[in-house]
Amino acid sequence: MKLCIVGGGGFRVPLVYGALLRRRSTLGFDEIVLHDIDETRLQRIAAVLEGQAAEHGHALPFRTTTDLEDAVDGADFVFSAIRVGELQGRVIDESVPLSRGVLGQETTGPGGICFALRTIPIMLELAEVMARRAPHAWLINFTNPAGMVTEAVQQVLGDRAVGICDSPSGLCRRVAAALGRDPAELWFDYFGLNHLGWLQGVRGAEGDLMAELLADDAALAGFEEGTLFGGEWLRTLGMIPNEYLYYFYYAADTVDAIRESPTSRGAYLLEQQARFYSGNGQSTADALATWRATRHERERTYMAEARSAAGIGGVHEGGDEEADNGGYEGEAMAVVDAIANNRRTTLICNTANRSALSFLDAGAVVEVPAIVGRSGPQPVAVGPVPDHAQALVQSIKAVERATIEAAVSGSPALAVKALALHPLVPSVTTAREIFAEYRARLPELQERFG
Repeated sequence: MKLCIVGGGGFRVPLVYGALLRRRSTLGFDEIVLHDIDETRLQRIAAVLEGQAAEHGHALPFRTTTDLEDAVDGADFVFSAIRVGELQGRVIDESVPLSRGVLGQETTGPGGICFALRTIPIMLELAEVMARRAPHAWLINFTNPAGMVTEAVQQVLGDRAVGICDSPSGLCRRVAAALGRDPAELWFDYFGLNHLGWLQGVRGAEGDLMAELLADDAALAGFEEGTLFGGEWLRTLGMIPNEYLYYFYYAADTVDAIRESPTSRGAYLLEQQARFYSGNGQSTADALATWRATRHERERTYMAEARSAAGIGGVHEGGDEEADNGGYEGEAMAVVDAIANNRRTTLICNTANRSALSFLDAGAVVEVPAIVGRSGPQPVAVGPVPDHAQALVQSIKAVERATIEAAVSGSPALAVKALALHPLVPSVTTAREIFAEYRARLPELQERFG
């Protein structure tokens, strides 16, 4: 089988390669191609991958290219992990709304909309190349905003585009640990959109365990979402939200925390990765060691603004790149394994709704449990959900669709509409101001919406 990784010079590609090394016997890829528009980044990441192969004692051959048609041609699976506008764009995504007292975050609120406006046209170009050069390939999409991007490219690729995110599965594993249970023994009743989901039930052989967990403050204090939201609010909701819901439930607190921070998350990563990518010329072992040190610091500061706003301090301890069940690379491998080997595995994916959430139409991309086999994800019906969650999902889905339409059409009016409809944007006037500054500062938007 052939695997193409678009965005192959990205910082997290070694996580994918490490997972491929560990699963080489079950996945059977005999051709791996890394594609990126930046040859320097490809060379830097290639050195890290060679270091990983040497450490593992065996190589999984790969090659690099800046030619997208060549990279995609005849692929069985295409992984997409691109960042249009690079981290400089993320800094602008975050800083523009923040200057007006509105949340500045990569995937949530105006930042996520702006990110999507410049990313969707490029992703549609990738989908068209796949349709021509690899019509039977599966697109496994990591590119953010993952749900919105997946819905856009499904216009070209249909159900062969699957979005993945490690937030839901990470939440489920942490909840299982808090209950002292093996996650494989449990059913997780999770529903929503990407970065906008809730865990409303955890079922074992003895029934739903959610009430037991919510009543146990010590157990709640033992995992990320429990400390972020606090037992009182979680009991009020009767559910455990995805960590990104913090930006909705505590929006003003988060804005204050970000403003008090000496640097934004995007600015921090921009400086950190600039140092990493300037290190070409290192030996493969040194390149791998530098990458690991950089990644460890990156993971420790994940969601720092939310933790600061919650007053819990400390650092986030990310997963180990040698683990085989965590991170977005673990999700990607699970999806590929399930499709290629017809495992019929239950995974939480971003896929077309069909009838999973009764209040959305069949084509809306949702993030729900799905049975994944040879024919791709088959979403499981969720059943009734609380009114407030349904209303927020419907509201954000309207924002996503206005954003997709704006990105495809290049309509400034639709871009402003998407911003103004978002619950975190206080007025149409603010939406117009935010979009005007985005367009003035981002070349991709100047070209698209000129």
